[in-house]
Amino acid sequence: MLIILNYIPMYGITLAFKDYVPSKGILGSPWVGLKYFERFFNSFSFSRILSNTLKISFASLIFGFPVPVIFALMLNQLRQEKFKRMIQTITYAPHFISTVVLVGMMMVFLSPRSGLINNIIQMLGGEPIFFMAKKEWFIPLYILSDIWQNTGWNTIIYLAALTSVNPELYEAAIVDGATKLQRIKHIDIPAILPTIVITLIFACGGIMNVGFEKVFLMQNSLNREVSDVIATYVFEQGLIRAQYSYSTAIGLFNTIVNIILLITVNKIAKKLTDTSLW
Repeated sequence: MLIILNYIPMYGITLAFKDYVPSKGILGSPWVGLKYFERFFNSFSFSRILSNTLKISFASLIFGFPVPVIFALMLNQLRQEKFKRMIQTITYAPHFISTVVLVGMMMVFLSPRSGLINNIIQMLGGEPIFFMAKKEWFIPLYILSDIWQNTGWNTIIYLAALTSVNPELYEAAIVDGATKLQRIKHIDIPAILPTIVITLIFACGGIMNVGFEKVFLMQNSLNREVSDVIATYVFEQGLIRAQYSYSTAIGLFNTIVNIILLITVNKIAKKLTDTSLW
């Protein structure tokens, strides 16, 4: 199944180096070398699309990655199991909301006419804001909604790592007079550091993979200047305009960048922390 589903389809990558003609098929289409890569690099959209993709990815990594770690450390300090389970359930639940429903909720809550957020702004004497149409709000809304939806779910792996900590370490630290912050710093963080490093490597290896579905649903003509990313551009060129070879070349470029980042970050992590994927 692994070979059939993951390796055999890789033959389709050759489309990036061919002038694909459906009637001739992949084998019969002529080779054109790096023509479509050059076309992408020289296109007027290249710098904007690449910039938008990197901005959203790095902003998500910087602001979103630490939140599950901090949340797991906070949950680990709770001693009332019922309260802890209730908090976990509440924070896990948004992960199971589909992206379509999530964006629909955002549109309802942020509506300039009847949205809850704008009603609060007006009660405080402010003017309503059309959040979904303002380009300066696109990235903050994307990141905040992502944090809200995935923090609880991403916390699971860190909580699992914290369960391996020997309780005697906490007891010894308490006897020695260590505060909660000191116990977190000297016991909890070292315990989950290898897990943090591994998840960070994976996150950096997918830095170019901005989720298509959410960006596409949040995108409109007023915020497209900042919301057009590689994934939406591939969709437009490949499925709407039927530029199969061109869209394949763009996707291959995206994958190569991710592989380079993955290998680089893995090497850096291995040198600094002795923890790596290989």
